[in-house]
Amino acid sequence: MRRRNFIALLGGAAAGWPLAARAQHPGKIWRLGFIAHRYERFYDALFEGLRELGYVEGQNIVYERLYAEGRAERFEEFAREMVALKADVIVVVTTPAAQAVMKVTTTIPIVHPAMIDPSVLVDSLAHPGRNLTGGASLFAELTGKRLELLKELAPSLSRTAVLWNPANKGNVSAYRQTEATARTLGVAVQSREVRAAKDLDAAFAAISRRHPDGLFLIEDQLTFEFRKRIIDFATQEHLPSSFVGKEAVEAGGLMSYGASFPALYHHAATFVDKILKGAKPSDLPVEQATKFEFSVNLKAAKALGLEVPPTLIALADEVIE
Repeated sequence: MRRRNFIALLGGAAAGWPLAARAQHPGKIWRLGFIAHRYERFYDALFEGLRELGYVEGQNIVYERLYAEGRAERFEEFAREMVALKADVIVVVTTPAAQAVMKVTTTIPIVHPAMIDPSVLVDSLAHPGRNLTGGASLFAELTGKRLELLKELAPSLSRTAVLWNPANKGNVSAYRQTEATARTLGVAVQSREVRAAKDLDAAFAAISRRHPDGLFLIEDQLTFEFRKRIIDFATQEHLPSSFVGKEAVEAGGLMSYGASFPALYHHAATFVDKILKGAKPSDLPVEQATKFEFSVNLKAAKALGLEVPPTLIALADEVIE
């Protein structure tokens, strides 16, 4: 399924002008492509940031929003469509989408607001070297701390299931960091791989058979899409659960810790703006996240029989009661 906001562009002749010339043309209507698995509320921060920079939908910019609804194989199809539509910039929100677009075009600029592992997509943070730039979520770097917080919330944790999507190459470094931190904490890791929606039921069944003490998510757009099912499963199995984004805690998960997605997406508007004004993605350094959020759900903790230490409540950016 796809949803699209479409407004006809003024004459097609302008599409052939050089980027720098178009950036200075007062009558230009830009076309921005947006490719994701599904809609998430924090995406709105990107479009709000663009409005603040003077980009008004229907006046000087058109948005093409395409959602794969969990079918990652559609990303390459979407990329080809964006090329055919002569998008000026393409924003992607997951590593597989970025790789699909980079496979189809080496010339259209790409912005990824929250890269999990930039090394998969760029030559270096300072010099991306390709047609992609954006923000880095420090996903792998924060994974260890997130597991430590789960252990502090659930001191008896000795075995945790780790639900993750290895088909997303950006997740590999985060999983390795999870394993390394788990060893230092004396926690055994049970890897449960989910490459597509059809894998969820088998993963849940395997977790139920092994009876772990917790559920640790290495999240990407695929697991975001099935967040509610995962949270319901964790609740049913009485498993303390750990996520990256606060959205999961608001939906009933126990805790989350990670970079602020709204902040990353809002800042991504500045990359789009610079590119539309003539900058090349290869010359725009990838910028690491600077705002982080720790959230805890006291209601979920109570249902699990856990007492949240006052020190963690004091540290939390958001406490749900």
